[in-house]
Formats: sequence, structure tokens, C-alpha cells
Amino acid sequence: MVFATRLLFFLFLLFAVKVMAQNLGQEDEETMDFVYGSEDMISLATGKQKPVPRAPAVATVITAEDIKEIGATDLDEVLETIPGLHVARAPQGYNPIYSFRGIFSQFNPQVLVLINGIPITNLFHGDRNQIWGGMPLQAISRIEVIRGPGSAIYGADAFAGVINVITKTKQDIKGTEVGVRAGSFSTWDAWALHGGSWGGFDIAVMLEYGDTNGQREIIDADAQTFFDDVFGTNASLAPGPVNLQRENFDARLDITREHWRLRAGLQRRRNFETGAGVAEALDPNGQFASDRWNVDLTYHNPEFFTKNWDVMAQLSYLDTTQEVQQDVRLFPPGADFGAVPGVDFPEGVIGNPEVFERHARFNISAFYKGFDKHQLRVGTGFYYGDLYKVKETKNFLQDPITGLPQPLGSLRDVTGDLSLVFLREENRKNYYFFMQEVWNFANDWELTAGLRYDHFSDFGHTVNPRLALVWLTRYNLTTKFLYGRAFRAPSFAELFNINNPVTLGNPDLDPETIETIELAFDYRPTDELHFALSLFHYQWDDIIQFVSEPGVAGHIARNAGEQTGFGMELEADWGLTDDFHLLGNYAFQQSTDEKTDENAGNAPHHQIYLRADWEFLPDWHLNPQLNWIIDRSRVAGDNRLEIDDYSIFDLTLRRMVLKEHWEIAFSVRNLFDSDAREPSPVSSPKTFIPHDLPLAGRSFFGEVRLRF
Repeated sequence: MVFATRLLFFLFLLFAVKVMAQNLGQEDEETMDFVYGSEDMISLATGKQKPVPRAPAVATVITAEDIKEIGATDLDEVLETIPGLHVARAPQGYNPIYSFRGIFSQFNPQVLVLINGIPITNLFHGDRNQIWGGMPLQAISRIEVIRGPGSAIYGADAFAGVINVITKTKQDIKGTEVGVRAGSFSTWDAWALHGGSWGGFDIAVMLEYGDTNGQREIIDADAQTFFDDVFGTNASLAPGPVNLQRENFDARLDITREHWRLRAGLQRRRNFETGAGVAEALDPNGQFASDRWNVDLTYHNPEFFTKNWDVMAQLSYLDTTQEVQQDVRLFPPGADFGAVPGVDFPEGVIGNPEVFERHARFNISAFYKGFDKHQLRVGTGFYYGDLYKVKETKNFLQDPITGLPQPLGSLRDVTGDLSLVFLREENRKNYYFFMQEVWNFANDWELTAGLRYDHFSDFGHTVNPRLALVWLTRYNLTTKFLYGRAFRAPSFAELFNINNPVTLGNPDLDPETIETIELAFDYRPTDELHFALSLFHYQWDDIIQFVSEPGVAGHIARNAGEQTGFGMELEADWGLTDDFHLLGNYAFQQSTDEKTDENAGNAPHHQIYLRADWEFLPDWHLNPQLNWIIDRSRVAGDNRLEIDDYSIFDLTLRRMVLKEHWEIAFSVRNLFDSDAREPSPVSSPKTFIPHDLPLAGRSFFGEVRLRF
């Protein structure tokens, strides 16, 4: 398999070199505007719109039209198409792990996700929310992704990569659209979008609803299977299916007038099941819920004082919850850990953790263009995050020696009792200042230099620089030399976890840091053909890990890890004819755990993605795509065989009818029913889910949408 992958890559590269050679010397400057004029723009790299080939970052833009070609039903299916980014799964809720360039962790706080440029990071685990529940796509106008560090602009957690989801405006919707989708796993989705004007305001309203029972692939053995073997019980529900039922409601509002924009949104999650279990033991009854609502007000004036000043100010608020809808069982009824004669937990080990957070942000920045060949940007801001309420009911205590649950009696509310509750209520303040200069110091050369200073109330300050040298080597070839440093703030679970049978916090943690260097090329020999190549190397320090220590039950958070990595990403986009478009990418990465001098594990060494758009008849589009995940090593200490490679082939058929008012589509996901699995966490003395986390088999979806 590895040989075949490398052969395919070699042939792909050979073809690219051949095309470059054929086109070398074509200096027709009249084609410059054609090559770059229609190119996707990105603002994520600098805060200002710039063509992707000339942006001072390795970036990808995915449009709403791309999303339809993919046939995707959720954000994760779109992100899997980006080179160097793989979407793995965590056992709890099957939450996505966005693994950039081999940087893999269970709660995935090393990736910053923005909605319209505003972070949606939660304090508890530093991720998007443990009750994520996916994100529907109909309200999305475009997705901008930077691979590599972004802390010089965005601060904390813009570490391995940055994902910015940009929602639709009146101009994107242009009227009204309604649609419905139904398919496998008792899934159905419905949406309604409207964009128009009223009283001098441009208004966009977006509503999306989804309900699914989720795929039901089988977990052969789980954590309770292991404890059954140890204590002679028979409580495990494995073999049994993963539990992925959920109900989602998303609403968004966008109101614009002159220099002002008001946005508001709600992400409501209900009936959110536990996936492979909160403690890696199957739980078919536990359910979570979450309400996440946000509002932001932006003022943007590109000629604030004079035509040389471009000023933007923004105020935003996010409220987010993790709530328990039905009792969550860490271990099933009949679990017995030998604490008392008979069955310790006839109703199961019940733990209901609830977290309530609020986040407020204010920032102001300005571009100044009055200098010759220089463009200066300065900005400052303030963030206040408050984990203001922690609630918990449970029926167990932690054995201080073994770390195993022992009976507490009937279900008990331990909220506010610091001797029993799982987490302390805390808050975080962050003041920051940044500056960036873009210097056109010579023809076809542009240097971007940036620096950001952050001060945090709970762990001190950090400074993060960036440098990007962009060289327009030829009219159709761009070369980039990039350097960046980034940091990841410790989550509140890492700092303040208490009374937890598995992990304990440490308030003395330092932030994780990473330094990355990159060399990138963007080549467009003709208007139909585009190649991009990026090479990277990174050094990841002060990795926060939960480690065992003498006299401590469970594991305590320490800055204990170090990882290095290098690799490359190759992209190609080829419009063979007016009716046939082919694109693909190949990514390679090699990452080393410096503490063990072994492969860091879990993330794929090779990824191949191919997609075609074929209009085989007028208004009939066929979109096949292949995603091939190759060569994933285990982490040090995991003696299981390496996880199998997998390839997933999807097919989407789309038809426009009645002058594009009606659109129908039919998709098959995982057409060949591949046995695809993502790595389960390694545990000691034995891995609880030994046969990894199974992904969905073959599934079918059909949709109808109407525009008027």
C-alpha cells in the first residue's frame, strides 16, 4: 500500500514537472489578470482580502459551490478534503479531532475554529464544546483554512491551524431558499434561507434543523469488558453499537447597514448521545444537551479619518453550555469494582457533569496605507471568559489509591462541594496588542512581519512573531518563505480538574508552544491548471499531558511532551474541458515524539484525495470523490497492530431543473462499504476499545431544494 501511494505521488509529480516545462518561458503578461483576477480571496491570513496565491500563509478556501460538489451533510466531511488535515474521532460523542500535519490530541485544543472571525473556543476543554453535535452547511458561504500557526494575529489556540466559517449574507442568498434532505440512519434535515432588504437594512435569515439516530457500527469490546475480566462480572454492553443520536437546530441572522453589521446565532443541541461512552464504556441511555448562542456588532469604515485609514471595531458575546438531558453512565448497571460485597453499582456508575460559560470580546484594529510601499496594521483587544457555573450529580467517589469508582449511595447533587465536584468555577482575562507590517521592498517581493503580545490572568504573558516573504517569481509562479510561532492556552480541565477518577488539573501549567517554518509554491501554467506545493517543519514544546505520578490516583496534567514533525502537501486543480473538472491533493507527514524517540502516532502519514465535477448532460452533474487514509502508527506503548488503511468512495448526482429554481441531488457515502476505523485512545494496563472506533458504512441521502 505504501509503495503504491509513493508511486502514485511520483507519477503525479512527474506530470506536474512536465506541464511546468512545457509552459516555462510563456511570458504573456496579458494573461496575468486572467490567472489571478478570478482567484479565490482570503482574509484569514492578514485581516484583509488577498488572493490565495499571494497570501502570506498556506491557505485553502472552500466555497458553497464546492460544498455542494462534495455532497457533504456536515462541516467535518468538508474539512476532510483539505490537504494535511484529517478528521479523526474521540470516543465521547464521536467528537471530531481536526489533526493538522500530525498534531493529534484527544480534545483537540490545538486548532482554533472561528465563526465569522470570532473564536468559539470553550474554556472547559479548550475545544468547540464537548456537545458539538456537528455543524450543518446550508448557512455557510465559504470556509477559510490556514495550515500552520496563526497566533501572531489570532492569539491563543491558533496553533496547528485556523478554520474560519463564514456565514451567508443577503448577497449570497439573493431571495429565498428552502430544502429538505433524508437518508440513512433515520436522518432528515430541513432548512430555510432568506436574503432581502427592509427599511434600508440588508437582512439574511437562516434556519436549519436536523435529526438522526446516527450510524450503529459495532464496538466489540469496551472499558467494562476489561473490568469484567478483572472482577469476574458480566456487565459490559459490548459487543454493541455506538450511540450517535442527536437533534440539532441552528439559526442565524445577519443585518447590515452602511458601516455596521449585526450578527446573531443559536446552536441548539438535544438528545446528544455519548458515542463510545464518556469513559469508553457503552452507554445507550445517557444524553447531553447544549445551547450556544452568540451576538456580535462590527463597525468597519475603510476610510475612517482619511482614505489612508481602514478601521474596524468589534464587540461580541458567546454563551455556551454543557448540560445533561438523561443520566450519563460511565459504566453500565451491574458494574462491580470490588469495593463492597455484591454488586457495587446496580444502576451503573452515574456521573452528570454540567458546565456553563460566557465569553465577551472587544477588539479594534486599523490599517494605515499612507506610507510608500508599506501597509501598517495595529490592533488591541480584551477577552473575558467565565466558567461561571459547574453542576454535578453522581453516585460514586474516587478511590484515592486505585482511582476506581466506589459507591456513594443514591444519586447525589454535589454542586458547590469542592471535596466532591469535578471542576472549580474560574474565569480568565486576556489583554493583547498586535502589529503587522506589509512591505513591498522590491518589485515582486513582499515581506509581512507581525508580532502579538498577550497577557493572561491565569498563566502570565506570551509573545508570538511571524514572518512571511512572498516572491512573485514569475507572473504565474509564487514562492513563499514562512515562519511563525504560536501558543495554546491550558484548558480549565487541565488547570482545575478535581475529584476526577481519571485526570487531575495542575494550576502551574505553562502554555504549549510551536515554531513552524514553511516553503510554499503556487504555480498556474494555464488558466485551466493549478499546482500548489508546501513543505513544512515544526517543533512543538511544553505539550500538556496527563501523566501518572507516585502517590497520585489517576493522572495529573504536566508540561511533559515534545514533538517534531515535517512533511509536504501537493495540490492540483485541472479544468480539462468546460464540462469536466478534476482536483486532488496528496499530503505526507512524519512526526516524532521526542520523549520516546518514536513515531507520535494516530495521524496518517499519507493522505490522498481526488474529486471530479462532470456535467455529462446539460444541468446534470456527477461528482465522485475518493478519500484514502494510509499508514497510521500507534503511539509509544500501544502494542496493537498498526491500524488498517482505508479508502472511502462517495458519489453525488445533482440535477438543476426549471431554470435553476429546483435542484435535486442523490448521494452515496462510502459506496463500497469499506471498514474504516479511527484510532481509539491507548490506556494502561490495557486499551479499553482494542478494535478502534468504526466509521459509518454505506449510506444514502437524497435532497430537494427550491429557490424563489
